[in-house]
Amino acid sequence: MTIPLTALNETERLIALDSYNIIGSEEEQNFDELTMLAAEICQTDVALVTILGQEKQWFKSKYGTEETESPRELAFCTHAMIAGDEVMVVNDARIDTRFCDNPLVTGESKVIFYAGVPLINPEGYSLGTICVINHEAKTLTDRQIKALQILAKQVQHQLELRRKVIELEKSNETLSEVNSFVEKFAKRVAHDIKNPLSSIIMSADSLQKKLVKEGDERSVRLVNIALRSAKNLITYIDDMLDYSKAPSILLASRDTFELSDLLKRLMPMLNIPAKFKFESPENCTLKCSRIALEQILLNLLSNAIRYNDKSSPKIELGFKQDPDQYYFTVADNGIGIAKKNIDKIFQEGFTLSDQDCLGNKSNGVGLDSVRSLIKRLHGKIHVESEIGLGTKISFSIAK
Repeated sequence: MTIPLTALNETERLIALDSYNIIGSEEEQNFDELTMLAAEICQTDVALVTILGQEKQWFKSKYGTEETESPRELAFCTHAMIAGDEVMVVNDARIDTRFCDNPLVTGESKVIFYAGVPLINPEGYSLGTICVINHEAKTLTDRQIKALQILAKQVQHQLELRRKVIELEKSNETLSEVNSFVEKFAKRVAHDIKNPLSSIIMSADSLQKKLVKEGDERSVRLVNIALRSAKNLITYIDDMLDYSKAPSILLASRDTFELSDLLKRLMPMLNIPAKFKFESPENCTLKCSRIALEQILLNLLSNAIRYNDKSSPKIELGFKQDPDQYYFTVADNGIGIAKKNIDKIFQEGFTLSDQDCLGNKSNGVGLDSVRSLIKRLHGKIHVESEIGLGTKISFSIAK
């Protein structure tokens, strides 16, 4: 008995096979009808759709037998698969030196006649065969061989359809996760920020009109700053709510913008105290989801401001890139985070203290949302910190 050599690309072939999730799957009528048709056309006792795994040959569909698999080293189909896209025909295995002492020939299976066509996927990998088997020697006509080749194409079409369904199911699962994430975030923003902010704008607008009448120019300027900041924040929130109606846009959008312009939009919302020294890079053109990056930087920079107790506080935003990723760092000289809390900061609702360094009640650092967002942008986040010295948060997002 001749055992065929393993193909040089066997590892790649098995990886391709795995994408179909076919081995061990339930019986399917579409495949069973094709094997029955193969047996009828070729007038054979048995017809199979075989899939060649790492150790065994598994039968996706069978007609005329109750067997479900066979050892790989005994499989006729292994020979057929390495023969290219030609039909391999063995009219009488008892007189073929490759198979004459094969247990499938000499034993109860009685594989005397065999004809098989490889199932070759679009990437060129042979996944298995459609084959017909007879318990007595026989021959096939040219028309029968042609029909078997046509049936092989139909089997491969069914396999490709199956793979496409698997890919769509994975895409739908990812989309559902994105939808859920953005919807929760948008609702939280709308409830916690937008409504009270609208009230602040109305009050500030009334105050501004009163101050204009009184001629208090200095106070008018201060109120104008507050109004601009509040209106910018409302615009930002409206953007997020719009994205929540079509959540895939949040992550999939590819805006081209300057990092400096994005920071200018964030500054009124951050309201960085005058004593802070803030450093950021210049001439950084990005192409990614602007609204997603805004949300990430707004959170990280806000935390860097809120948790800094130094008399000369500073924040440094770093940026670099490679062909595949953008890399950012947000470093401060603030209160720092204990090593035991590094992992905890990514938990929802985690707070460093009851109050931040500005005297405001702490509602959490919000890094759970940041990490989720970065993950969905195919990036990573890393935190380094020392108590009393400050914190450095590094993150990446895909281009």
